[in-house]
Amino acid sequence: MPFLNSITLRGQHASLQPLSPAHHDALVEAVKDGELWKLWYTSVPSPETMAKEIERRLGLQAAGTMLPFTVFDAEGRISGMTTYMNVDAANRRVEIGSTWYAKRVQRSALNTQCKRLLLAHAFEALDCIAVEFRTHFFNHQSRRAIERLGAKQDGVLRSHQVAPNGTLRDTVVFSIIASEWPTVKAHLDHQLHDKLR
Repeated sequence: MPFLNSITLRGQHASLQPLSPAHHDALVEAVKDGELWKLWYTSVPSPETMAKEIERRLGLQAAGTMLPFTVFDAEGRISGMTTYMNVDAANRRVEIGSTWYAKRVQRSALNTQCKRLLLAHAFEALDCIAVEFRTHFFNHQSRRAIERLGAKQDGVLRSHQVAPNGTLRDTVVFSIIASEWPTVKAHLDHQLHDKLR
C-alpha cells in the first residue's frame, strides 16, 4: 500500500483537494493576484507555465514523491497550491512545501488552516516522525510564517541550489517532530480560534 494516497482535507477557513488539470484556469487567476512569480527568491508558476507545473506535480505524485493539493478558501474559491514533497516513506518523513497563495488570502487564517490540516494528517494518519519546511534564506516572510507555526530551525543548507536567475540559494530548513505535535497543534488551534473573533 502506498504511503500517500489522494485525500481531501477540510477546515473552516480552507480545504485542500487533490490537484487536477481541471483547476488550471482558476489557478491562473489566483497566481495573477500578487504576481508572485516575479519574486526572485521564490519558485511560483507564472500564468504561462501553470499547465506545465500541474503536469510536473502530478508526475511526481505518480512517482510517489509528492502529493499535490489545490487550496480552496472558505468561500470555495481556488486560492493556491501546496504539497507534501520529498516524501521519505521508509523513514515516515515529508516536507510541506511548493506552497503559494493569491495575495487576497495572504495574512489570513487560510495558511494556518492549511498547515493545521497537513500537519494533523502527517502526524495522526501517516504516523510521521517529522515534517520539514524549507525556504530561501532571503524569503523572510516565509521564514516568519514557518516560525509562527511552531517549527524550529534545523539549519541552513548553504549554496544548496542554483536559482533560475543564476544565483545560489541558501535554503533554511525547519521541522516539527512528532513529540512536538501536541503542543504545536494546541498553538495552531489557539491561533485559529483567535482569528474567528
